[in-house]
Amino acid sequence: MTRAGGYGALLDALRGVTWPGRRTARGGTAGTHRSRLRGLSPEFTEYRPYRQGDDPRRLDWKVLARTDRAYLRITSDRTTLGTWIVVDASASMAFPERTHEKWAQARRIAVGLAAVALAGGDPVGVLAPSDGARRLLAPRTRRGALGEVARLLDGITPGGCAPLAPALALTGRAARLAIVTDFLGDADELLRVAREMVVAGADVHAVHLVAREELEPPSTPILATDPEQPALQRPLADPSRAAYRRAFDAFRRDVARAWRGAGATYTEVPSDEPTAHAIRRITALPVGVAAAGG
Repeated sequence: MTRAGGYGALLDALRGVTWPGRRTARGGTAGTHRSRLRGLSPEFTEYRPYRQGDDPRRLDWKVLARTDRAYLRITSDRTTLGTWIVVDASASMAFPERTHEKWAQARRIAVGLAAVALAGGDPVGVLAPSDGARRLLAPRTRRGALGEVARLLDGITPGGCAPLAPALALTGRAARLAIVTDFLGDADELLRVAREMVVAGADVHAVHLVAREELEPPSTPILATDPEQPALQRPLADPSRAAYRRAFDAFRRDVARAWRGAGATYTEVPSDEPTAHAIRRITALPVGVAAAGG
């Protein structure tokens, strides 16, 4: 697995991790995932006699001419999954202000997912929308691609409130899409667009970043400020803290239910969870789902 500056320990911990497709892929480029396009792989497996109903395009005409018997040429029919990783770079991802732990975890998640996909031979692109800029790397597999991903993300300081949904249009007909966000922006529109991509055949993975301070706010009274709307401030003391926890718990349940209902995977990742452990959860197939690459 290619190493990227500052992420060596994470990459070592991810050796051997795979990211199997959850459904049959569309592509015809040889790779590790099962393809919908039959008979196009150059990797020969075996011959078997032709049976009524088989696709005649898979007949081996040389064998037919030589033996007067109809045989199919069976191939592995594997392909690659073009992968896009969309990373939320809005101001709320810089929480908490003193440490930016949420953004640090988001960067590590994105680099780790890119590393796993690249190790499987899949081209990886990264998109991080931010106010006034479009940080984008088109999908690639070339040597050094992981370092480019790391440098792109390390050079971003979260800010503003750029929406994520319009950015998904830039990914085209992505075969696999991972969205790394806190869902505190254009969540409804983002879900609508992602649902359309699922219907079109994409694997969509929703990665929900939450800071430990969001899950367990400090016990001392504080003045909470919306990072994307600084004028919106509320004092947080004992009674309001309990109400906040109930509201935040309900928000997380609603987000999880909506994305799973749309056919995507959903993984909540606290900012202090070991990143390699989180990536193993994100890339694991749900129980009872057969790997499209297996």
